Amino acid sequence: MACRANQQLREDIWNYRYNSSPGSMPAEDEKIVRFARQSAKNGNPTALSLVQQAAELFEGMENQARETEARAQSLCKSAAQRLLLAEQQRDAAERARHDVVNEFNGKLEDVTQALHRAEQRVVAAEDHALAAEFRAQAAEAQLYKANQELAAIEDMIRKRLL
Repeated sequence: MACRANQQLREDIWNYRYNSSPGSMPAEDEKIVRFARQSAKNGNPTALSLVQQAAELFEGMENQARETEARAQSLCKSAAQRLLLAEQQRDAAERARHDVVNEFNGKLEDVTQALHRAEQRVVAAEDHALAAEFRAQAAEAQLYKANQELAAIEDMIRKRLL
């Protein structure tokens, strides 16, 4: 990672100083940054001009570093905002899921109670039907007995009248 950053820094310095395209790699003999030669009155560069050129170069590097840091901070802020939004959406989805589960549980409880009441009504109806069946059987037995007694009375009347 550090090697990659150093290489990028070298390329950025080269590009800044010589205005080459960002993706191009300098040739092997051009890996050293050369300062532009400014002549003094006698044609030789002065130490002051070299220091000034170095200061300009470092100022450009600092500006680029500030811009890079600002972009990184902007990206971090954007990522933090997206993360916050995603967390809010997750929380909202969790609340909605919780509400749906609670609603479903309430409806399930209502259905369970209704089923229990229906089962109780069925049992009560079966009990009423069984009681009615017993009453019907008792009534049949009474009817059979009454018919037998009536037949016996008819027989007695016939025997006496005939």
